Amino acid sequence: MRTCSRLGATPAGGLGCCGWARLGVGFGVVSVVSMGMLALAGAAPVPAQPPPERGIALGLFSADPHFSYRPLIDEIAATGASHVSVAWVWWQDDVAATLIRPVAGASATDDQVLDAMQYARRRGLTVTAFPIVRLLRRGPEEWRGRIRPACEDDWWATYQAFILRAAELAAHAKAERLAIGSELLSRESMRERWVETIDRVRLQAPDLSLLYSANWDHYDKVSFWDHVDIVGLTAYWEVGGANLDASEAALAWAWRGPKAQIVAFGRRLGRGIVLTEVGYPSLDGGACWPWDETRQAPVDLEEQRRAYAAFVRVWSGTPELQGVYFWNWFGFGGKLDGGYTPRNKPAQAVIERWFENGRPMRERIRP
Repeated sequence: MRTCSRLGATPAGGLGCCGWARLGVGFGVVSVVSMGMLALAGAAPVPAQPPPERGIALGLFSADPHFSYRPLIDEIAATGASHVSVAWVWWQDDVAATLIRPVAGASATDDQVLDAMQYARRRGLTVTAFPIVRLLRRGPEEWRGRIRPACEDDWWATYQAFILRAAELAAHAKAERLAIGSELLSRESMRERWVETIDRVRLQAPDLSLLYSANWDHYDKVSFWDHVDIVGLTAYWEVGGANLDASEAALAWAWRGPKAQIVAFGRRLGRGIVLTEVGYPSLDGGACWPWDETRQAPVDLEEQRRAYAAFVRVWSGTPELQGVYFWNWFGFGGKLDGGYTPRNKPAQAVIERWFENGRPMRERIRP
């Protein structure tokens, strides 16, 4: 058994999944999945019932301001997804900065955000607008969860402006939901600030359902769950443990503890849970460090497939699970890609098989 040591964590909200923003290249539509790819996923167990929200996240992470995300949305719709989370990034310079802003080449334009959400709606997908803050410069162990602005008033003013702009775009696109924040651990105890932000969003866009996405190891510290409509959390538990070659059964077993905690948390709140980010980079050790796609490691499509299949095995038919969003569809995909995307990888077939079970019978694919 090969093992992995415990290193300092780079949380899922780090720059890893935004590495694509540095690429100024596009990529064409690739067929949904070949029959050969389906065969590769044949070892996965027959999936049971998915949650009501069968979701996939789409990061608007191209460096090209004219890049169209419509082909990727077509692919997402073809998986059997019912929901899509449209994620885009604004930036602050470092953990102490107080200005949050779009950065050319690293932030989607308003037109791209609008077009993606509107097109997804036309494809029959329920849309969550998912704005994210990231850091342009990071020291060791620094990420958006450890923001400590030089002036709280200034930071909250610019953060509210960012979220209100996102709410404006979401309302214009007739999206159903807005994430008012994601993995902002150092901010989550500031209840009055969040209540003020939420009230302003509701005043501006009263038809939007509001979600907050907590980090997988900090969701019980959020002080304002009673003010949002949807309880969201990311799902980057290190189910691989210290085993780089953990079997599907071992990965499923490792989910037992986290699942029990999540279910108990939802029951305590009297709310269903939405897992806003479930993802594994297709790297050797991806289930050991699911929050980090920047590691130097060989591509391992089979480990990613096992991790997806284990998740499906454990969470199928769980009534407390309201929704799941697989992170994230953006990326080249295919057998040489070590990133999060399941596009044209064996993991894609696992998603499709599971989502198919949740579709109305009249919509299911006929052999």
